[in-house]
Amino acid sequence: MKKNELNPQQFHTLVEGGTEMPFSGEYDNHYEKGTYVCGWCNNPLYKSGDKFDADCGWPAFDDEIPGAVARRLDADGEREEIVCAHCGGHLGHIFEGEYFTPKNVRHCVASLALTFVPEGQPLPPVADEI
Repeated sequence: MKKNELNPQQFHTLVEGGTEMPFSGEYDNHYEKGTYVCGWCNNPLYKSGDKFDADCGWPAFDDEIPGAVARRLDADGEREEIVCAHCGGHLGHIFEGEYFTPKNVRHCVASLALTFVPEGQPLPPVADEI
């Protein structure tokens, strides 16, 4: 299976490392139970139980599905970027030391990088052509 086709905004986010305007994303204030998968390859990234309201304008999670998210130094040389560990799609940035939750970490993720799968629905197959 190939990766999902991306619209121009998703391409800007996942491939070019962009984002959406704060407080404009589909999943910023979304709290339905389920799983958030990579919008490009369908790799499961986050469970809804790890999502919290950081009032930052983007979906925030304090944990990822083990092995789903990779970290690397951002192009700005200062922030830590998070990418899908399967396809390398840009998700957002990670911040530590803010004490929003007991885990003391915030994955700040662009809604455009995610697809939500409600609890009880099957997860889509992960793209095998990267």
